[in-house]
This record gives sequence, C-alpha cells and structure tokens, in this order.
Amino acid sequence: MTSAREIAAAVRSGASTAVEAVTAALARIERVDPVLCAFAEVWEEAALRGARAVDERIAAGEHLPLAGVPIGVKGRRGPRGAGPLIAAGCVPVGATAVPGPGTAWQTWGLGRYGRTVNPWRYDRTPGGSSAGSAAAAVAAGLVPLATGSDGAGSVRIPAAWCGVVGLKATNGRLPSADRTGLAAPGVLTRCVADAEAYWRAMAGPAETPGGGERRTPTALWSAGLGFAGPDSEPVALARAAAHRLADAGAVRLLPPGRPLRLEDPGPAWLALRDGGDLGTAVRVRAVNDRRLGALFRRADLLLTPTTPCAAHGHDGPGDRYSTALTWAFNLSGHPALSLPAGLGRDGCPVGLQLVAAPGREELLLAVAGSARW
Repeated sequence: MTSAREIAAAVRSGASTAVEAVTAALARIERVDPVLCAFAEVWEEAALRGARAVDERIAAGEHLPLAGVPIGVKGRRGPRGAGPLIAAGCVPVGATAVPGPGTAWQTWGLGRYGRTVNPWRYDRTPGGSSAGSAAAAVAAGLVPLATGSDGAGSVRIPAAWCGVVGLKATNGRLPSADRTGLAAPGVLTRCVADAEAYWRAMAGPAETPGGGERRTPTALWSAGLGFAGPDSEPVALARAAAHRLADAGAVRLLPPGRPLRLEDPGPAWLALRDGGDLGTAVRVRAVNDRRLGALFRRADLLLTPTTPCAAHGHDGPGDRYSTALTWAFNLSGHPALSLPAGLGRDGCPVGLQLVAAPGREELLLAVAGSARW
C-alpha cells in the first residue's frame, strides 16, 4: 500500500493524478469490502468530483501537502471534522463502519454488507468504535489514512488489534462534538509519517524547537496503571516493544521506582457519560490528575500495553473492558498513541501505548517514528 505522503508527492509532481489515486482506492474497496465490511457508505461520484477538483488546484499551482490522498472518515458525519484534511488535498471516499443498532461499542462495527471483521482473523473483532477505519480501510490497505474519534480508546484499541498506528489528540485541542469532553479526534494510519502528516494538517505547523542541547526523552513503564489486570501476552509484547524503542535510542527507560497507581477511571468515566455520581468523577479525576502530573514531572512519556487482552471474538468481550488501559487518558485528557507491538500466539496484533503530557503530540510522533519494526 502506497503511503499518504507518497501519493501526495506523486500527485504534486505530476507523476500521477488525484483521479487515478481515488479511482484505485474505490476499486480496492469494491473488491474487498464485501468481506471486511469496513464502509457504511461509499461516495464514488462525490469522491471523483473531489479528485478532479484537487487536480485542478494542482494545475493552478496550489501547494497541497496531502494532494489526492483518498481517506475514510468515521461515520456519516465524518466529513464535518475533516475540513482541514480536505483543504490539504485529501479526498473522502466513504464513511467507515461504526457500531450499528444493537451492537456494543466496545465490540464491532456494522458496514454495508454486515459485521466488520478483523483483517488478521475474520472471527475476531477489529475493536470499536473506529472499527471500519482501522479494520479494512487502513489495515487492509484500502486507504492510507482514516479519521477516528476516541472517547474511551476508540482509536487506540482498534489500532492495536488491527496492527496500525492510532493517535488520539489532547482533549480539547481539536474541535469535538462530544459534550462530555471525554472524546478527542484522532487518526489511523499504516505508518507514523502519515499520522504526522495528518497532525500537521489538523494542528498547523510545528513550533520552532527551542535552543539548548537535545536529549533523549525519558519514559516510565507501567503494565497495568496500578488497577488493571492485563493478560501476560500483551504485557510481554508491549514491554518488548518498549525495550526496542530504548535500544533504538528513541527513549531512555527510567528505573521503575515507586509504581504508578491510578484510581480505576471506569466509574468516573461512566458517571460523566451517563449522568451518574459526579462526585465520584470529580474525586477520581483529581486523584489521577495529581498522580499523572507527578509522573510527567519525572518522565516525558508513559508506556503501557494498549489493551489488557488480545482481540476477542464477535460474541463480545464478556466482563472484560478492552478500555481498561485507555480510558484513563480520556478522563485526564492526555494525548496518546498506539504503536504496533507484535503478534500474539493467535496471530493477531497487540499494541504499545505511548502517553505524553497535554499538548505534546509532536513528541509522541517523534518517538513512535523511531520504531523500525
């Protein structure tokens, strides 16, 4: 699969056209989507009109950093949040699958042809709720980039279970329609460079680095954040990935010291989402914000497994919340990124989660970009 940056470079140089790139993506979707069910809608006519408009803008001399890149957008309302991407030259080709009526948001998506499946194993879920964006739209190579939204892990979990990169922005840094403040926009890509291109389009140019000597970012490892009981295999794979980052010189792992012990964010998250005991939410948020603040005064990054378990079947997760290691950072608002960590014994991917202080998405992308596996 050609990356978003490679497609854009070819369109800008005249080696290809946006119409050619979008036509190829539509053909891939037509061929594969009946099996994977990644798209709820495909906008063939609108996409080709959009591609022709991009080619006209290029011919007129306009510089478009993402010229002609076909993208999936999460849900039927996805284009509303993709304005900066469209301005940068992206062409939405369809709405990716999200949970339909009667489906649990932790579990699967519902596409045009039925239940969305994990491209690594069709009997497993791709995760939710950005199921279609991660499952086939990106992991199976139908499009190089798809938007998501992350209210409890809905970008990072499907990214981990489908073996792609998933970035959740700092809560409140980009516009979100979520009135609870728990959800933040995000993106799913096959490579970190494309996630960085997304971030540049959405957030604007990076700030000029300050002077002084550059240093290797420091990182602390936590297997379960002090309250979760993750399975041994995702922990082992994520820890090995963290050590590979350290071996590559991307981070310097600090000695464990006193382990991080967050309060379980579940009751607070549910109270905020469902209008429950707001006193619990205030208390848990205050405790966790204090403990995370202390951690980020000591280290630049927190590293954890993305999920406590491997991708489960389509009958659902049972009593296990796949959000156990992600929704703490929706409650706190920290930016986080899931990076592929390896394959479990079942042949399905799991992820390494990188968490940074608010507003430090560039650090997440820089460190993740050092991964060479």
